[in-house]
Amino acid sequence: MSLNNQNNIAGKEVLGIVVGGGPAPGINGVISSATIEAINQGKAVVGIRGGFKSLFEGNHNCIVPLSMEDVSRIHTEGGSILRTSREYPEKVKEKFGILMSTLKGLGIKYLLTIGGEGTLFMANWIEREARGAISVVHVPKTIDNDIPLPGGVSTFGYQTARHWGVEIVKNIMEDARTTGRWYFITTMGRHAGHLALGIGKAAGVTLTLIPEEFPENKLSFKKVADILTGTIIKRLSMDKDHGVAVLAEGITEKFDMEELSHYEQLEKDETGRIRLSEVQLGRVLKNFIKKTLDEMGIKVTIVDKNIGYELRAADPIPFDIEYTRNLGYGAVRYLLRGGTGAMIAFYEGRLRPIPFVEMIDYNTDKVRIKTVDITSETYEVGRKYMIRLEKEDLEGEKLARLAKTANLKIEEFKERFAYLFDINTCL
Repeated sequence: MSLNNQNNIAGKEVLGIVVGGGPAPGINGVISSATIEAINQGKAVVGIRGGFKSLFEGNHNCIVPLSMEDVSRIHTEGGSILRTSREYPEKVKEKFGILMSTLKGLGIKYLLTIGGEGTLFMANWIEREARGAISVVHVPKTIDNDIPLPGGVSTFGYQTARHWGVEIVKNIMEDARTTGRWYFITTMGRHAGHLALGIGKAAGVTLTLIPEEFPENKLSFKKVADILTGTIIKRLSMDKDHGVAVLAEGITEKFDMEELSHYEQLEKDETGRIRLSEVQLGRVLKNFIKKTLDEMGIKVTIVDKNIGYELRAADPIPFDIEYTRNLGYGAVRYLLRGGTGAMIAFYEGRLRPIPFVEMIDYNTDKVRIKTVDITSETYEVGRKYMIRLEKEDLEGEKLARLAKTANLKIEEFKERFAYLFDINTCL
């Protein structure tokens, strides 16, 4: 579809909206509020259907003119009316010229990008190459919440994903109690454990494991398995035969891959990265731990489950509906006031632009990632309410009770688990 054939946008400056990366609740809210504000300011708006993939293919028929009628009621809906796609910058360098010529051929003066850290990187790249011909603004979205927004503000989509994640996990917790079994639930979060911790903490699960608590470069698979094994034994010593553990998928990325390959066949994506979504973290840990407990004479039923895709395209909760209306409006206001090369954030009651240059780590040429600060009181509170082996459990009556539950001698139990706390095993 060519702009020249669109009577309703002829002669007007054009705002283009493109969505990149995975879905997140609230995308339609940004599209809606940005479209309405741009039209109110006399601009034409087009959606770029299919994300950056369409632009890299030079597809001039990818645009969809947007009217107020098209977007006035979409802000409460999940998904994206423009769809989305995931393109990795390192894989499309040779096609970047096509993307730029497509944008210019479509007559786009202003570009609003919606996405996570990959899309932010792409927005910065476009703005730099446009050299003033196209003004670019970015609205950050990801259920992983791993973009460093000021004041610790969450990215849009996170709160909704956590909300529905908690509802799912609450039901699973009741199933665990009713049936006397364990659940290992893996959540999305390649780079950070915000979503896993947020769900686990709010639902009150037995324990949550995130990659940030493991500082080692090569994490032992057995160590993670033993933390979970220790928790199951501790619960049994408390006459509790059930529990729920939430695991962030990013733990997999920290594993010693040679060790992990003994337990799981590893697949890689087109960029050479291990497909974390294909590594069934809960299943691999379940099988390993089941074998360990069987050897101790402990019979436990463990069920593994992944959640994430159930959360990404959910209808947004009111928090994200209001939040995205603010962001879409702020993004257009910034562009029409002459702004470019920034991400819009909303905190302390104000919409503020964060320049792209502040978001890029030029040592790695990648967008900075916000990880969970395990020294924070937020993490401390979550950690305090988990049930897992603690250093003090390997002493006195506690140790004796745990050893009895595991059908091991006291010195055997201590020797088996003391390395988790780097303590001397001599009794």
